[in-house]
Amino acid sequence: MKSDLSALMEARNLDTLLVMGDAFHNPPMVYFTGLAHVSSGVLVLKRGEEPVLFANPMERDEAAATGLASRNLNDYNYSKLYEESGKDALLATARVYQLLLKDMGVESGRVAVYGQGDAGEHHALITALEELLPRIEFVGEFRDSVLLAARATKNEQEIAKMRSVGERTVKVVGQVADFLASQQAQDGVLVDAAGQPVTVGQVKEKINLWLAEQGLDNPHGLIFAPGAEGGVPHSAGSNDAVLRLGEPIVFDIFPCEGGGGYFFDFTRTWCIGHAGEEAQALYDDVRAVYDTIMGELQPDTPCTQYQARTCELFAAQGHPTVAEDPTTQVGFVHGLAHGLGLDVHEAPRFSRDATEKDILRRGSVVTIEPGLYYPERGMGCRIEDAIYINPEGQPEVLAPYPLDLVIPLKA
Repeated sequence: MKSDLSALMEARNLDTLLVMGDAFHNPPMVYFTGLAHVSSGVLVLKRGEEPVLFANPMERDEAAATGLASRNLNDYNYSKLYEESGKDALLATARVYQLLLKDMGVESGRVAVYGQGDAGEHHALITALEELLPRIEFVGEFRDSVLLAARATKNEQEIAKMRSVGERTVKVVGQVADFLASQQAQDGVLVDAAGQPVTVGQVKEKINLWLAEQGLDNPHGLIFAPGAEGGVPHSAGSNDAVLRLGEPIVFDIFPCEGGGGYFFDFTRTWCIGHAGEEAQALYDDVRAVYDTIMGELQPDTPCTQYQARTCELFAAQGHPTVAEDPTTQVGFVHGLAHGLGLDVHEAPRFSRDATEKDILRRGSVVTIEPGLYYPERGMGCRIEDAIYINPEGQPEVLAPYPLDLVIPLKA
């Protein structure tokens, strides 16, 4: 949580955090500002102090509304610095940063750098700052950053936002189920009232409209993958694919607050009308693992134990897993879970590069998403819910929705 930042910075010998960029779909900045209309900002957080936001004066009211102490970037007169720098935009920008850091009392020490933007421009800017501020060591953290460590647990306000996104998401999921159930069947294909096949592309268009009506953004798209496409975990589903009765569809939806705030992540596998014997058996195996893991979640336990347990359960059912063969492309091929928040995937981690630091703690929000994949058999299956480990240590499904495999047709 944010309240842990000072201790985390001290443990890593960091004196200052420097966050660059806007507050739109920029998790490091949004973590401090919330959803604010700040299109050009610099945030400085000294260890043990409150953050200060430097913003364009045209957005001074938006900056003030964040509740942060805010200052005017124009105080540093970029135009004058640009002329003094021989119209060198990079040097002039670096001088702005030099001056604002000086005003913050940051002229030495270790400064960790965050924010989204063009990688080349940020590299050039930091290189220029290293020349101007030789007593500062600019630090780039990879994956296991101070901010990700803080974001690995959420406070009540963050949980409320994520719960709201989840509740709105499952409303959309219900609209999708109702739409599918309201269509008709013709020769084993789902068709509309005019007798035309219903396609994946049509369903996605409706989903995007319904998400927008709920005030949600969909920056990473979604997965609506029938048949063999659902047998490859991240296949999004071809827009021209038609929906067939009894064929499993992997439906994975992961929107965020409008403007780039907190994400939700949710998956169901559906068969329209009925489920074939193979699809039902695959679903039953995944559901059994989902139920077992959900019943075993405990706070203050290593995330890797749940990954190992999932592999053990699937292997006992006779499925290949990444525990026996990390390169397998059939069976259980991915991690059981991941942290969720301002990014779709964040700490804690459960597989691959998970470490002893990846702990399921009170305040954690993680997905639980066991799945099985057999594209050569024309099917895949995944069930996913976002789980909050509450202050009492109990796992809560943030936005409950039925786990049914079959969507019966109404007519």
